[in-house]
Amino acid sequence: MERKVLWKPSDEAVKNSQMAHFMKHIENRYSQEFSHYNDLHQWSVENTEDFWNEIFLYFNLNHEGENKPVALEQSFLKYPWFPNVKLNFAENLLAKGKESDCALNFFHESGLEKKINYGQLKSEVARVTNYLESTGFREGDVLACYMPNIPETVMSMLSCTSLGGCFTSTSCDFGLQGVIDRFSQSKPKILVMATGYQYNGKYFDLSSRVKELKANIPSIEKIILVDFLGQFDKNSFQESDCEFWDEIGRKGSRDGLTFKRVSFASPLYIMYSSGTTGKPKCIVHSVGGTLLQHLKELALHCDLKQNEKIFYFTTCGWMMWNWLVSSLAIGAEVFLYEGSPGYPSLDEFVKKIDEKKIALWGTSPKFIRALEVNDWKRSGDFKYLRCLLSTGAPLLPEQFDYIYESIKTDLQVASICGGTDIISCFMLGNPLRQVYRGEIQCLGLGMDVACFDGQGKPVYEVEGELVCRKPFISQPIYFLDDSDCTKIKKAYFNRFAGVWHHGDFVTLTKDKTVIVFGRSDATLNPGGVRIGTGEIYRQTEKISYIDDTLCVGVQNSEGDVDIVLFVKMRDDNEKLDENKIKEIKTFIRSETTPRHVPKNIYQVTGIPYTRSGKKMELAITRMMNGKPLDNKEAMANPECLKEYEQFV
Repeated sequence: MERKVLWKPSDEAVKNSQMAHFMKHIENRYSQEFSHYNDLHQWSVENTEDFWNEIFLYFNLNHEGENKPVALEQSFLKYPWFPNVKLNFAENLLAKGKESDCALNFFHESGLEKKINYGQLKSEVARVTNYLESTGFREGDVLACYMPNIPETVMSMLSCTSLGGCFTSTSCDFGLQGVIDRFSQSKPKILVMATGYQYNGKYFDLSSRVKELKANIPSIEKIILVDFLGQFDKNSFQESDCEFWDEIGRKGSRDGLTFKRVSFASPLYIMYSSGTTGKPKCIVHSVGGTLLQHLKELALHCDLKQNEKIFYFTTCGWMMWNWLVSSLAIGAEVFLYEGSPGYPSLDEFVKKIDEKKIALWGTSPKFIRALEVNDWKRSGDFKYLRCLLSTGAPLLPEQFDYIYESIKTDLQVASICGGTDIISCFMLGNPLRQVYRGEIQCLGLGMDVACFDGQGKPVYEVEGELVCRKPFISQPIYFLDDSDCTKIKKAYFNRFAGVWHHGDFVTLTKDKTVIVFGRSDATLNPGGVRIGTGEIYRQTEKISYIDDTLCVGVQNSEGDVDIVLFVKMRDDNEKLDENKIKEIKTFIRSETTPRHVPKNIYQVTGIPYTRSGKKMELAITRMMNGKPLDNKEAMANPECLKEYEQFV
């Protein structure tokens, strides 16, 4: 099929882009001549250390120590980058914005709005930082947020990292067990949590969870409670070791914000991603690697400039929150939204993009589909919107069409793809390149991405496995509780020796654009949030009438993933009726998050297993997505496959 160009950047936009400036910078420094972006990309992966050193110098980071050597060795399993550099994440995020420029622009589904400039943000961070210091919080300690996407969450992260601490977060829609599963592993010393939140017009009280969180996460020494909606009666609250956000404002000084510079490879974020069994795995990302990668992506690939307005619809339980907040390092105006995009209406939500003059808007295929099926009609001209970012699932060709027909014709549509594992992107947008229908514009600079066939050989123009052949700056430092690298090897390096295997089916075109078809492993990916089937099994095992379950992800017509749960009843004569289906969904939602809830639940008489006793999730995933099964010989009970065909 002939490729279709949907958008081209103007000559002026190309000339003034930061990517063009960086390309010229490299040409001059290294006596190169690049006729195309792909030439620059090829240079960046052939000269990996020179490239990352140039990124380091180009963004003029606040740091101390020598930037040589750039890497001790080229290794995926032992973080090699900038061993002699020390820096502070919060210091660099707060360095560029002018005191009077807007840093955070918050709006809530209820109509609540709040603007905070860089001067005010620094003052608030100083106040919280001084309080944290008074509790004994030090370099290497962990602060966790169980919070909505509000300014206090950003302030908590900046205060934590200003002291050289490590930050981790989940969103408020996580159930109690989901929070415990995560934070009991990351062992936070301080927990910042909301007393409640509102979604789709309904208020949810979280204060009753304080006691159970303290009982199940013994590392917590202090809890800071945030009542951002003003609906909590603090006078009736009796729990000890708790402070209220507004009260620590009175106790902590707002002066003297200092930054503890730590090694480039120090822990910055603990992120959570799941395999198919057990608790979520804890992925630890570095201070320097995260900062450099995010600066490269935001400034070069997104062309984000100082004072520009950027908004990504996300919760702080998704890596896009971390990515969005790094925009502060450019001196941009970061928009935070909390609540349902459908409340009070989709139209009211989308109008904000136009009204607030947002230049970069991040969304998902699921949201684009919601606009389409709800017959949304444009009421503004989106004069200031120049780039629409999309991730969470592959953006379908028809959705590209819809965006250009219904939102704006002169618009860079930048589908991006990466993940929690790398807290960034493997492929993403590019201000120098045209947009082809259904394709991601380019491979990320410094990312030696390829498409492998089943034998581990690079291929073009055919479907294969997404891999990265060389170490990169935002690779994880390590997994928690994985001293011998068993978990990290199993997660990324079991398929192809010495090569990062990401678990996505893709096609890499000869022009180095990318088409993504979805996950190639058993990890579920609804709305871009990776969910291990084990998280769902942990809940279904608690339901008395269920004997066994199997969970898979099925690509839907909206370009997202539906979770499908197959249930074997404990009593073969018992029927899985509508009441039980509702009960299962309600229980999973209450113990995890809304994203964990299966779209469909079906009753089966048998669950397929391998001869070694593993559930054959990938086999049923392939079947449900219309793909042939290729390893029936490994099945202990292949006779049970027949009944699954009716659900395809």
